[in-house]
Amino acid sequence: MSAAPAPHSPTLPPLRVILAQPRGFCAGVDRAIAIVKRALELYGAPVYVRHEIVHNTFVVNELKNLGAVFVQELDEIPDGGHTIFSAHGVSDAVEQEAQRRGLPYIDAACPLVTKVHRQGQGFADSGEEVILIGHQGHPEVEGTLGRIHGKTHLVATVQDVEKLAIAPGTRLAYVTQTTLSVDDTRDIIGALTKRFPDIEGPNLKDICYATQNRQQAVREMACHQTDTDLVLVIGGKNSSNSNRLREIGEACDVPSYLINDADDLDPAWLEGVKTIGVTAGASAPEVLVQGVLERLAELRDTRVELLTGIEENMHFKLPVELLD
Repeated sequence: MSAAPAPHSPTLPPLRVILAQPRGFCAGVDRAIAIVKRALELYGAPVYVRHEIVHNTFVVNELKNLGAVFVQELDEIPDGGHTIFSAHGVSDAVEQEAQRRGLPYIDAACPLVTKVHRQGQGFADSGEEVILIGHQGHPEVEGTLGRIHGKTHLVATVQDVEKLAIAPGTRLAYVTQTTLSVDDTRDIIGALTKRFPDIEGPNLKDICYATQNRQQAVREMACHQTDTDLVLVIGGKNSSNSNRLREIGEACDVPSYLINDADDLDPAWLEGVKTIGVTAGASAPEVLVQGVLERLAELRDTRVELLTGIEENMHFKLPVELLD
C-alpha cells in the first residue's frame, strides 16, 4: 500500500505548470499503434512486430499485454506469423526477406517517412547522389538508406559535410530524417548549399510537422517564458525527438530532464522552482503526462496552464488490409 503524499508546505508558493501545446502522440505514432491493435483484433495473438513499434516502453508493454511479440529480426518469427514493421520504416532487404519467407506483413512506417523514401529514390533515379541528414544507427536512417538505390552519403553535423568526398561535377540532392526539425537541420543544409550551390532538396513544408511543432512549443516555454525554472520532457530514453526536446530546454539555459514517467521525477529538482514546463515526445501517450501532473500535485500545490500553441488535426488512414 503506497504512503499518503506529504502535506504541502504552507511556506512554498504554488507551482506554476506550463503544459506544452502540442505534445505527445503524432499522427504517425497514432497510426502505428492502431495498426498493431487492429491486427490483433483481426488475426488474434500473437502478432509479431519487428523492433519497437515506437520508442516508448509504456506503449510497447501495453501492446505486449494485448499479445504483440517484439523481435529484432525476421528470423525470430515463425513461418506464417503475422508481421508488422515499425513506424520508423525498414529497408528493401527486410521487406524482400519477408516476401521470400511468405510472411504476411504490414508496414506501419509513418507516411512522412515513406515520403522521404520516395523523395530519395526519386533523386537517385534522376542520376543524383543523395545526402541523408540523420543520426547513424537510428532505425529510420537505416531504413531510408536501405530504400534508396543509388550512391548515398550520411551526415549528422556540419563537420560531416566538410569531410564529404564528392567528385567535381556530381549532381547532388539531400533528404532528412523526419525526427529532425527545420531548426535541427538549418546549419547542415546551410553548409551543404554553401559547398554545393546546385544541390537539390525537399521543400521545407515536407519537414515533419510534429517534430517542428513540439520543438517550437519547448522553445516558447524555455526561451520566451523567461520565468521558466525547469523543463520536464516525458519520453523514452531511446527516442530521438524526445532527447532533442530536452536539449532545446538546456540550450535555453533551463535545467531540463527526460523522464519515462512520474516515477522518474526527483522531488529535489523542484527546490527553488516556481515555474515548470512539461511536454512529451511524439511517442509518449497522454496518460504519462497526466501521471506526471498528478505527481507534481502531490509534491506541491500546482496551477496548470495550457501553452497557447498549434492545434494539430493530422490523421493518417490505416492500411487497406486492416479496414473493414
